[in-house]
Amino acid sequence: MTEQRKAQLHVIVRGRVQGVGFRFFVERLANQRHLTGWVRNNPDGSVETVAEGPEEDLLSFLQALRQGPRAAFVTQCQETWSEYTGRFRDFRIVF
Repeated sequence: MTEQRKAQLHVIVRGRVQGVGFRFFVERLANQRHLTGWVRNNPDGSVETVAEGPEEDLLSFLQALRQGPRAAFVTQCQETWSEYTGRFRDFRIVF
């Protein structure tokens, strides 16, 4: 079995994404996929996340971010892909 290529994904999600449980939704998605990184609310009303792990899991994570939880309305996902760093031990909500 070959090792899956790992990467880092940085996403800024815009729309109705604060006050709807979006960070908890993101944390649950990441943990289900065994991704590491963080998620936070930004002052401009967006939600920002950085996640690391296998590319296949990150693609699935990104697809779910585009949908959001039931009460959210996502209008934009601005994504940036980078090299995997391995600097995160877990996935958490940061303030």
